[in-house]
Amino acid sequence: RHLRRWFDEYLDKAPAWSIQRRKSVRMLVDGTWLDRDTCLIVYRDDTSKSTIYYRFAADEKEYEIIRDLDVFKQLRLGIASFTTDGADDIIRAIRYVYPHIARQRCVVHIERECLAWLTQHPKSSAGITLRRLVCQISDIKTNNDRLFWIKCLHEWHDEYEEFIMQKTVNKETGELTYTHDSVRRAYIHLHRAVSHMFEYIDDPEVPNNTNGLESFFGHLKDNLRIHRGMSVEHRNNFIKWYLFFANEKKKKR
Repeated sequence: RHLRRWFDEYLDKAPAWSIQRRKSVRMLVDGTWLDRDTCLIVYRDDTSKSTIYYRFAADEKEYEIIRDLDVFKQLRLGIASFTTDGADDIIRAIRYVYPHIARQRCVVHIERECLAWLTQHPKSSAGITLRRLVCQISDIKTNNDRLFWIKCLHEWHDEYEEFIMQKTVNKETGELTYTHDSVRRAYIHLHRAVSHMFEYIDDPEVPNNTNGLESFFGHLKDNLRIHRGMSVEHRNNFIKWYLFFANEKKKKR
């Protein structure tokens, strides 16, 4: 009872949070769902492994991300680069507020999405060849690697353009649909991402993935599972304290 009372004193309130001005921030931006209605958005500095800012939201909305980024700009936070997954709202918001800052797409997300569409054993030669290209992404380290890989992607498109544009009639709806839609989706994902896939080659300090943030989310959720059964208010305050103490731990190192 004494421990529960002690914990409740913490969970009935939340720590004060302030954004600390920094000279050079390698920003990771991502969100994780806590339940069907609540998403935790976190802005994290990959260099110091600390949280810059966080917010509970109903979704990753562009106008809300813009509002966050505007605050960073007003505070003159020294953001040197952004690394994000493929969330359109986050990408558009960054492009609007920080159009001249390097914006790196998480290569792990790109690989994961494409491999999910292509499956482990594609049946077509187009799928097999494209899957091989996707699996090479993590090995691209130099500008020559980048140029060669992009050349191979263009050659793939030239060879299989007709294949991915083929359509058939859906027997249930009578509508025309793409015959090889999964392969087409994988290619479109790569095509849209390629312009911001290799920022880390020009600037080695740019993180090329958001693994550090996803790992942090994993540890957070492991702790939430240990303390499951809390009210929504206590759960949210638990997260606030967790982020607060994680930052304090980094300051002491």
